[in-house]
Amino acid sequence: MANALKDQGNKAFQAKDYDNAIDLFSQAIALDPSNHVLYSNRSAAKAGKRQWAAALEDAEQCVKINSAWSKGYARKGAALHGAHRYDEAIAAYEAGLKLEDSPALRRGLKEVQDAKAADERGDGAEPFGLGKLFGDPNLIGKLASNPRTAKHLADPAFVQRLQALQRNPQLADGALQDPRMIDVLGALMGVDMQGFSREEGSGDLPEGLKREQTEHGHDHDHEHEHEHGHAHEHTHTPQPAASTSTPPSAAKVEEEDVEMAEDDEDARARSAAEAEKKVGAEAYKARDFATAATHFEKAWELWSKDITFLTNLAAAYFEQGEYDKCVETCEKAVDEGRSLRADYKLIAKALGRAGNACSKKGDLTTAVKYYNKSLTEHRTPDILTKLHDAERAEVAATRLAYIDPEKATHAREEGNALFKAGDFAGAVKAYTESIKRAPEDPRGYNNRANAYTKLVALPEALKDTEAAIRADPSFVKAYIRKSHVLYAMHEYTRAVEAVEQAADVDTEKKHSREIQEQVVKCQQELFSQRSGENDEETLQRAMRDPEIAKIMGDPVMQSILQQAQTNPAALQDHMKNPTVRQNIMKLINAGVIKTR
Repeated sequence: MANALKDQGNKAFQAKDYDNAIDLFSQAIALDPSNHVLYSNRSAAKAGKRQWAAALEDAEQCVKINSAWSKGYARKGAALHGAHRYDEAIAAYEAGLKLEDSPALRRGLKEVQDAKAADERGDGAEPFGLGKLFGDPNLIGKLASNPRTAKHLADPAFVQRLQALQRNPQLADGALQDPRMIDVLGALMGVDMQGFSREEGSGDLPEGLKREQTEHGHDHDHEHEHEHGHAHEHTHTPQPAASTSTPPSAAKVEEEDVEMAEDDEDARARSAAEAEKKVGAEAYKARDFATAATHFEKAWELWSKDITFLTNLAAAYFEQGEYDKCVETCEKAVDEGRSLRADYKLIAKALGRAGNACSKKGDLTTAVKYYNKSLTEHRTPDILTKLHDAERAEVAATRLAYIDPEKATHAREEGNALFKAGDFAGAVKAYTESIKRAPEDPRGYNNRANAYTKLVALPEALKDTEAAIRADPSFVKAYIRKSHVLYAMHEYTRAVEAVEQAADVDTEKKHSREIQEQVVKCQQELFSQRSGENDEETLQRAMRDPEIAKIMGDPVMQSILQQAQTNPAALQDHMKNPTVRQNIMKLINAGVIKTR
């Protein structure tokens, strides 16, 4: 439910319906109050309404929940900038940049630094009070969402001029010579500026704007009267054929025609780009990835307002094994997507694809970083699984890279020296290093088990003997060590079983004497333990062992034991079966079966 509300809130935000967006994000927060992204999104919606204090409160809550997420600091910086708390805004952006070198954070930092510098220079006395309009941190976004001004943003030089006005509103006087600024003023002030139109190429201010300038005391009475007289002539007197002036009505028509032509051009560019994308998709399906890449790249060149062209291009690079190009293109898609306010799911897709490329080229650390960023934008099971796989692979790769048999031997010898000196804790540390350097060598585990025994850490010692046996099932010393550990734990029956296993694997009989001594030692403890017991008490004690209880409850073993009571010789035949023999020996060692 929270995710569904977040999706609806994002759509409302993109439509500039900030009140609805705030309501939807608030509902989502009520369901999932620990989701930092929800606070970030609500902060952006409140900033859209210029509610800087409320936006700051949500940004700070976002940072509190997830202090490692750089976008939270961008939200905080934007709210502080809007409230003209420049030093605090700068600190917020710089804190975010310490976490991530993000273009959005760099851009925000530059804007607030410029705004602070402008205030310190006293640039607040700009013409017509335009500082508040052009100083809006969301200036570009507002113009991009207005159909009348969005087309002007296709001109990089015009965008640079707008950004310069954001930094220094004093430049507005000269900038108003550009007729496109009339559309910008209308969008920023929320009024219809059709009445302020002027002839294309004219150096004069628009009629309506001149009147406004006069009302604010920025023009002379003489000029004011002249302009009104000029307008009056347009209204009542036919114009000579040679006149270069254009009546307001004619100017409006001309402007609308220009706008229509520009809209048509944009539509044609988009149509051509979609056609290139379609051709690229067909080539991709045919596994002609080089051709696909060419067409996707051409699509972006024709119409750079849809980042799916870039994500498709990245996919083509990925299939060609051009992983660095894939990552670079995904990064570009993310940066462009943020500028275009693209769907967060597309941003997440680009970041996930960058993670896939890094994973393919073996850079698991960077892959994990990209997967985490993708999940921050939009959580999907596929990326979550890839993140976990990459994290496990990273751990395994780190462990494998650490393996060095020569260094393992050195660490084991160091452990032996510490053991002999009585520094058993130091020996454990050295043996642990030996195990990390050579995890398949049973000697490190076996030696550490001996050190753990000296420290009376018997459960840990037992685990190490079993790890040594798994590493090398034929390592006799591990079985003997296990028997000693079990003996120290007073598990005499299991100690006997362990030493008997040692006898089975000691095919060369190199440890026969040590094994026999351990068997006698364990048997003595068993006999001593049972010396005061009758048969019933021995059986009750043995049955407390889950393993013995399981053997006694086995129908096959019950049948063998019943047969042995009437025909003892039959037991010898059954002992030829290794499993049966092992079970019979367990019962003998537990005292359930007595031998003479």
